[in-house]
Amino acid sequence: MRVLVTGGCGFIGSHVVRALLAEGHTVTNLDALTYAANPANLATVASHAHYRFVHGDICDVPLVRDLVAEADTVLNFAAETHVDRSLLDPGVFVRTDVEGVVTLLEAVRTTRDVMLVHMSTDEVFGSLPAGMEAAEEAPFAPTSPYSASKAAAELQIRAYAETYHLPVTVMRSCNVYGPNQHIEKFIPLFITRALAGAPLPLYGDGLQEREWIYVDDLVAAVRVVLAGLPRAPGVHAIHIGTGERLPNRAVAETICRLAGGNESLIQRVGDRPGHDRRYALDSGRLRARGWTPAVAIKEGLALTVRWYAENAAAWEPAQGAEFREYFQRQYGERLGAG
Repeated sequence: MRVLVTGGCGFIGSHVVRALLAEGHTVTNLDALTYAANPANLATVASHAHYRFVHGDICDVPLVRDLVAEADTVLNFAAETHVDRSLLDPGVFVRTDVEGVVTLLEAVRTTRDVMLVHMSTDEVFGSLPAGMEAAEEAPFAPTSPYSASKAAAELQIRAYAETYHLPVTVMRSCNVYGPNQHIEKFIPLFITRALAGAPLPLYGDGLQEREWIYVDDLVAAVRVVLAGLPRAPGVHAIHIGTGERLPNRAVAETICRLAGGNESLIQRVGDRPGHDRRYALDSGRLRARGWTPAVAIKEGLALTVRWYAENAAAWEPAQGAEFREYFQRQYGERLGAG
């Protein structure tokens, strides 16, 4: 299979690229190399005979059209994904997450025989009450600029699938974590700060509940999805979730214990605007196809803490001036108040 992966130098994309190459597929990786991308994530396969890297923007219409025409399948992982940053600069999210998807859809519409698989998020459903799980057909209720951009992308996908009779598969995942994730995200941020003995800024009461999946389980789910892509026109949605849901406070406490830090490092700070309380996916459709998660949250967190502790050279460069400026904007006043 000839696969075009967008955003392949990012966290999820790089893990998927390595898995595809290991299975014998030919992979072209289109990545704009924004702050969250790291070419070092793919250093072990950079010279692979079936791998090609293209430095470019998902919104570059001629480039995307040419690359899509060479592929059998397109996996779209290119996105701005961090909710906190979407509160500071929403426009960037609209460009990449919505306009970029339209660029891909136009290229697929022109080529016709290419299968498009798009990565979305559980956040499009907004906050769910206790005991409720969102099925694939649940209504959207996004509350942040990030989740709104992902929901808008899905609406464009629906429109193209209906109007132009395209088959598109949409994967909605719960929160993914594991090695190589950018240090701005909740788990790596808390791990790296706990290792350094620095305060961990926990929003509000810390009882916001999230569903977590280790990145290897996410990759395994993607393999299952790719093995049975529907070719009938329409949007074919499938949920990727583990059912393991924990309050953020519990995750932070576990990280402190695993990193050898004291729970006193956890510092409650002012909550962010529109912070959803609970996400939960019904993943029965995927499990019916034989997928089950293999890594429980306790094991996954231990593996992740160990990786960050042993691979500082891989993530310390991300703590440069750009990250420090972002961290100060997002947390500086909150930590000062705390």
